[in-house]
Amino acid sequence: MKLLAIETATPASSVAIGEDDRLLGMSVNVDRRGHVGFLMPAIDFVMSRVGWQPRDIDIVAVDVGPGPYTGLRAGIATAQAFAAAIGAPMVTMSSLTVIALRAATGRRRIWPVVDMRRGQFAVAPFQPLPGGVAPDGAPEVVNPYDFKALLESEGQDALVVGDWHVMPEEARRGLHRVRWGRPRYPSAETMLEIASMRANKGNLTDADDVRPMYMREPDVDINWTAFRSEGAWPE
Repeated sequence: MKLLAIETATPASSVAIGEDDRLLGMSVNVDRRGHVGFLMPAIDFVMSRVGWQPRDIDIVAVDVGPGPYTGLRAGIATAQAFAAAIGAPMVTMSSLTVIALRAATGRRRIWPVVDMRRGQFAVAPFQPLPGGVAPDGAPEVVNPYDFKALLESEGQDALVVGDWHVMPEEARRGLHRVRWGRPRYPSAETMLEIASMRANKGNLTDADDVRPMYMREPDVDINWTAFRSEGAWPE
């Protein structure tokens, strides 16, 4: 099973291709405004490195958020256009899940954090399990001080990963049962692992049915219909 994974929910855009859950090629670019210009050349680059054509892809995976609107929508539109052009099904996943899985070491409850801008952060709790993580609560959008209060009220050993660096230092001070760690961003490489597992279980969706997880109103309006028409690939 040959997979293409597209990640744009944070400033770190990434594209990866793999067979089953084995990584064969990846390209990464950290630029909060550079998602659109990066994606299509990156897809062409990684596929040319292994000699694949678009029609060789069996599954297209995409991160549907949460995350800032512009980058998130760029990745979804590109993934939808690619999948529709070759008739491939899609696998969707949350940026919070991808970050949590990358951090899944030890026994601490994992709290991935995604900067939504304007002083707001998307967060959700995960429990580490052998070989993975399991959601342990619904995602929500909070400010740094609400998040501090949430961690204090839980009274558990926790590992916070993701965009916690953006939070004010005073909102992080005094949390003695909390460790602040890595990774900072989700990765298309980790998405391959998730996509392979979900595809094997039949958890697939059509390109037209993919919807973003914004969790709040967008900051801007962009003509994504025009973008998708320019981003289609031939078979």
